Amino acid sequence: MIRKALLAAAVLFASPALAQRPPPPPVLQGIDLLRADFAAQSGGTTVYFVGSSAQLTPQAITQLAAQAAWLRRHPEVVVRIEGHGDGGDTRDHALAVGARRAAQVRDYLVLLGVPSAQVSAMTWGKERMAPPSAVTVLVR
Repeated sequence: MIRKALLAAAVLFASPALAQRPPPPPVLQGIDLLRADFAAQSGGTTVYFVGSSAQLTPQAITQLAAQAAWLRRHPEVVVRIEGHGDGGDTRDHALAVGARRAAQVRDYLVLLGVPSAQVSAMTWGKERMAPPSAVTVLVR
């Protein structure tokens, strides 16, 4: 009888505390887990260039080496490389710069041993702005 009373009291006093706890973080599954692991293992998903060119920075080269290693370990994963232009460019120029940047990243990943069927490249130009001088590598 005393045990039941103590258990009931514990439930009554614990209930408000339970209601005030923040919800647990979502459990990543499937593609979300792969995306998070890719970003964590390779230093992020945004690759930067020198100025408004398609020349990779030394940091980008290191990052792409990590991305290539991850992709070689996960041949079932396909990535899409999205090129972006700089904000000050005309629409046509931004599309061309974004295409050159995306192709540069794709070609470098292939050079590092990633099968070409595993990577695709496209350009957004000014349609979807990203940080200046950047491409985004998305796990699909």
